[in-house]
Amino acid sequence: MGETFNFKIFTMAGHSKWAQIKHKKAKVDARKSKIFNKLIREIQVAARLGGGNPDLNPRLRLAIEKAKEANMPWENIERAIKRGIGEIEGAQYEEVIYEGYGPGGVAFMVKALTDSRNRTTGEIRHIFSKFGGNLAGPGSVAWQFVEKGVIYVDSSVPEDVIIEVALEGGAEDVKLEGDSWVVYTSSENFSKVKEAISSRGLPIVMDHITMIPQNTVRVEGKVAESVLKLYQALEDHDDVQQVYANFDIPEEILEKMEVE
Repeated sequence: MGETFNFKIFTMAGHSKWAQIKHKKAKVDARKSKIFNKLIREIQVAARLGGGNPDLNPRLRLAIEKAKEANMPWENIERAIKRGIGEIEGAQYEEVIYEGYGPGGVAFMVKALTDSRNRTTGEIRHIFSKFGGNLAGPGSVAWQFVEKGVIYVDSSVPEDVIIEVALEGGAEDVKLEGDSWVVYTSSENFSKVKEAISSRGLPIVMDHITMIPQNTVRVEGKVAESVLKLYQALEDHDDVQQVYANFDIPEEILEKMEVE
């Protein structure tokens, strides 16, 4: 398949389990205004940075796709784009990346969109401290992650078909993880590969651009529970868009979280 990356992602199956739990929770949370607010901010910032035409702005195109998946009305999307390009007034957000460590030495990266950097920084620092972690300086953990597109396709698709389609679309790797084929791409090729899969009618379970840890930290028991609590608290913050961490947690702990 050309260049292949040997990702060490929560022993692969663990990563899939965690991603699927997050996906299920996101579907439930999509009914909440908080999710809409996060999506609107991303659309606004994407439009401000790259222009209001999604055909010429990959970040905006992806943000609009995610908003549609959450059943956001088009009027909301359009208003966010106009606010981003300055056609209508509104709060202006900037992207801030926070880096830190959680219990057990787990590395965290947090992407936030905020209209008050000082306020958000103080609140993120407090969350880290509350759950046994600490906020670190820029560059302290970013080197441990690499940005990749990840597309989950139902495992009912024959192996030769998913490999052929992924290869033609420009994917970097395909792995069977649990009940899904997982297709890895560069962030630049993400939309192209996703379109190649969709155009063949293959069932996409979920997809995202994420930061994949190059190495993981194994945590268990109470430490693992504390790590997940920190993760959830960060993700629940209004200004936080994405949280990435390099933990490797036993599936039984993840499954316990899934039913809570």
